Amino acid sequence: MERPAGMPTDPGCYIFRNSGNNVIYVGKAKVIKNRLGSYFQSRDGLSPKTQFLMDEATSVEWIVTPSELDALILENELIKQFQPRYNLRLKDDKSFPYVALDSRTEFPVPFITRGKHQRGVRYFGPYVDVRALRVTIDELLHIYPLRSCSRHKFEYQKKIGRPCLLFDIGKCSGPCVGAIDRDGYQELVNSWARFLSGDVSQLKNSLQDEMDAASKKTHYEAAAKARDGLEALDRAAQSQSVVLDTHSNVDTLAVSTDGGRATVVRFKVRSGRVIGRSVHFLDRSLDENTTEILESVITDIYPEQSDVPPVVNVPKGTDVGLVADYLASIRGSKVEVAIPMRGKRRRVMELALHDATSVIARDSLRRQSDHNIRSRALQEIGSKLALHQPPFRMECFDMSHLQGTNYVGSMVVFEDGLPMKSEYRHFNVKEILGNDDFGAMQEVVRRRLEHWNEEQQSSKFRRADLIVIDGGLGQLHAAEKAAEELGLKGQVEFVAIAKREEFLYRPGSSDPIILDGGSEGLYMMQRLRDEAHRFAINFHRSKRGKSMVATTLEGVEGLGPSRRDRLIETFGSLDGIRAATKEELEALPWLPAEVARSLYDRVSGPRSPRLSKDADENG
Repeated sequence: MERPAGMPTDPGCYIFRNSGNNVIYVGKAKVIKNRLGSYFQSRDGLSPKTQFLMDEATSVEWIVTPSELDALILENELIKQFQPRYNLRLKDDKSFPYVALDSRTEFPVPFITRGKHQRGVRYFGPYVDVRALRVTIDELLHIYPLRSCSRHKFEYQKKIGRPCLLFDIGKCSGPCVGAIDRDGYQELVNSWARFLSGDVSQLKNSLQDEMDAASKKTHYEAAAKARDGLEALDRAAQSQSVVLDTHSNVDTLAVSTDGGRATVVRFKVRSGRVIGRSVHFLDRSLDENTTEILESVITDIYPEQSDVPPVVNVPKGTDVGLVADYLASIRGSKVEVAIPMRGKRRRVMELALHDATSVIARDSLRRQSDHNIRSRALQEIGSKLALHQPPFRMECFDMSHLQGTNYVGSMVVFEDGLPMKSEYRHFNVKEILGNDDFGAMQEVVRRRLEHWNEEQQSSKFRRADLIVIDGGLGQLHAAEKAAEELGLKGQVEFVAIAKREEFLYRPGSSDPIILDGGSEGLYMMQRLRDEAHRFAINFHRSKRGKSMVATTLEGVEGLGPSRRDRLIETFGSLDGIRAATKEELEALPWLPAEVARSLYDRVSGPRSPRLSKDADENG
């Protein structure tokens, strides 16, 4: 593509699109002209991945923003909306638990959750070890006995005027029977919040004062209770490692990369203790550096009204300016974004970096394991079907129709066990007019095999190692006839998969091949077959809908195919056109008034055919 003219010198975002008008990359810039201009330098000066981007891009547009900070936020939203293939793709890690206190209720209940955050609920975490977290909560209930029962249980005990067993053993303060008032209960809630926020010292001092005061007054039972509380508090705090001084409230962000993968780990340190850790996975598409990775994920780590500490440590090589501006805008005050070079903060950074490296290593092993599973599945298929080698490229064909009308065919492609959606193809059946499944399959397969011997560089089809036919022996024989018509008998590897029995059939034999139930090979064949069926059904529905529109609107003078398409685009469906008033139709600037009136008389008449939702689909 050519260098665009009129690029602004303002901050903002720029958007690259390909020939299909799909967004393939979103970027941000302090000066759009300077940043965007760097893409149009000599090809040799670009990184390999940027070269691929520029080879595919056909147009670029931009959005000017008031500041670079606004551009950062807009970029994040655009990436989430369009999921461009060349951008970092954030994959949220929602597996870590939080402790929640629902302040919307009169007597909040602490609970562990992994779900989405809701307004009015206070969340603490995330925590790494859910078992240690449950132990912590159990110890806290001994010291600060909040209720842990359900609303139904609470109302029942309140109704009968008698507390449950948890009150008797000291793990509930008994708000259901008035054993504690609302203000006293709120003090317990505040103590939970202080502890979960990392403020252990204040709580320990408070319990120590209570124990000393009770001891002086010879209230030994109360002193023993405070002593037990101190011991429980120490046990609960054991899982929170002290890494800095007790006054430090710091977040540490570490970045680790491995090829096309990146991970950002956040260590949350409060009062010198690591009280939480979160992990964010990303797919790298271009050669992003540490700054670009952090800027891409920062709005997900710290959404609006997030817990931003006064100090955030970032890795070496980070350009801290934009990150600091964003965090300050969330916190409402200045945030120190620092690169720790020595001392305890450097040690925390090393711990976080080690953790990030370990996380990405584990993820890489998992992905490798997935590849091994795919390899085993392909080897199983190749062995069971007596192929010369495991089928790297498999194509699957399926047919769909409605009572012998609107026949369509689909071809889906798997390479190395993964769907290649850019290689999928639809076929409108042109030669078969009646209800003939075998004839339709023969036509579609023949049209695909017409490209079998073409040069692969110029052909829109590449040779398949295995062609899978969705159906039984009849469909398989139809596919064989198609190959024989083109002189390809014996040159194409076919197999049919029956829908119900999940049996496989090979040419030249009526004996089924049975893959082991639950095997990886059978699972892959089922995925391939189901994907072909889904693809065919979706195309058939689309075609059938257009056919019904054409049938319904046929005979309206002045309403040709182009205007029918614009009507569907405007109103969304045939039902949308029926629901339109005469005034709405006449207001369309591209539809003549007399055509609008004729259309309204047609679709609002009693004889207007409607598409049944219960129409059966076969395929």
